[in-house]
Amino acid sequence: EVQLTESGGDLVQPGGSLKLSCVASGFTFTSYSMTWVRQAPGKDVEWVSIIDSRGQRTYYSDSVKGRFTISRDNAKNTVYLQLDGLKTEDTAMYYCVMDDVRKYYAERNEFPPRKNWGQGTQVTVSS
Repeated sequence: EVQLTESGGDLVQPGGSLKLSCVASGFTFTSYSMTWVRQAPGKDVEWVSIIDSRGQRTYYSDSVKGRFTISRDNAKNTVYLQLDGLKTEDTAMYYCVMDDVRKYYAERNEFPPRKNWGQGTQVTVSS
C-alpha cells in the first residue's frame, strides 16, 4: 500500500520560505519520479515540480520556476520542496504524488489515482 506523508506547511508572510517534506513507503521509491502538486480553494490541481527517480532531472511550472526547489533523498525515501520568495498566490494545499503527474496526465488525460497521493500539507501566505 502506497503511503505518502507530507509535512512542513505553515502560515508565512509574503517573501518568506518553507521546506516541505514527503516521506514515502509501500513502494520502491527509487523506481519512481515524484511530483508536488497543489490545489487552492476553488481552483484546479496544478503540478508544481517533478523530480526523476535518481534526482538528476527536475522540472518546474512557470509559476514557481526560480523560487521553488525540489530534491530527494533516496536513502530516506523522502522528497522535499523548498519554497522561497513565497507569494500570496502560492497559498494552497500541497500534495506529493507518486509518479510524474505531467507525463501520466498526458498519456491518460487524468491524474494518478488518489491512493497514490499524500494527505497534503497546507501552505498559507499572508501578511
